[in-house]
Amino acid sequence: MRRGESGYNALLGIDKPCGMTSHDVVNHVRRALGERRVGHAGTLDPAASGVMVVGVGQGTRLMGLLTADRKRYTAGIIFGCETDTDDADGAPTVAAEVPERLGSEDVARGILAGFVGEQDQVPPAYSAISVDGQRSYALAREGRAPELAARRITVFSAELVEITSVEGQLSWVVDFDVSKGTYVRSLARDIGRAAGSAAHLVALRRTQSGSVGLDACLALDAVDAAQEPAEVLAHALDPVAALGAPVRQLSAEEAADAACGKVVAAGTVRVADGTDRAPLPGERVAMVFDQRLVGVWSCGRRGLACEVNFPAGITGVRA
Repeated sequence: MRRGESGYNALLGIDKPCGMTSHDVVNHVRRALGERRVGHAGTLDPAASGVMVVGVGQGTRLMGLLTADRKRYTAGIIFGCETDTDDADGAPTVAAEVPERLGSEDVARGILAGFVGEQDQVPPAYSAISVDGQRSYALAREGRAPELAARRITVFSAELVEITSVEGQLSWVVDFDVSKGTYVRSLARDIGRAAGSAAHLVALRRTQSGSVGLDACLALDAVDAAQEPAEVLAHALDPVAALGAPVRQLSAEEAADAACGKVVAAGTVRVADGTDRAPLPGERVAMVFDQRLVGVWSCGRRGLACEVNFPAGITGVRA
């Protein structure tokens, strides 16, 4: 084992607090586990809180396979002005009157309904999108904010939670279920315009990323307070559930072959509803032995072929 490696291999759900970067969260987990190989999937802005999926040890190699095609957020949208960052951290750029009708729940729900479905969204200028090798936010800070191309996104639902007031300004609290790559800051901006006013994001909490919800997440305070790594790892996520792939249970002999990246017979796999079937052509399969995820294989003509293997196994499998 190399220096800085603890031998722990897991996925963790962390409830990121506001005022901290995603990299800060990674550093807290590193200290708690004594493991330098820690990474995360799905960056959250410092002002946002909520679900962050963190990989530990060989769990970091699983990050690229966790699609998390859908994410859920609870957002606070304040009316009256737009900002250059589309959130409360930015400088005001456009001020507008707030029509009295926006205080009606029926009006709010009608406006939000217009945002449900596929649409083209222009990302915020202050974003990590790369433009000619430079981050968009870096160009914006230099006063050279680029004109970013619209991206196709899907808003699966936009449900009004409440209408309230923030510092004397009208605010909507909205639950969003959106596709990966959606900027909720941009939604806040566009909702303000559709409402005949101006708006920006004032609060954001990610409540779900893929299959991982807040109920599966560990508070960062609990990570910091842990006296030993086992207290943190007891909350490890099921990597198979996070992956969302059917399971192929391996024999000891097959597990030895899988550790070497060899082709394994297709056999049968168990799907989410508990039934067994043959793997489908091209389908990704979670290879499990001794309650550990030992790799992800795909189904080909010769059997199951290796995409990525985890010789030490990622812990937490409950299937």
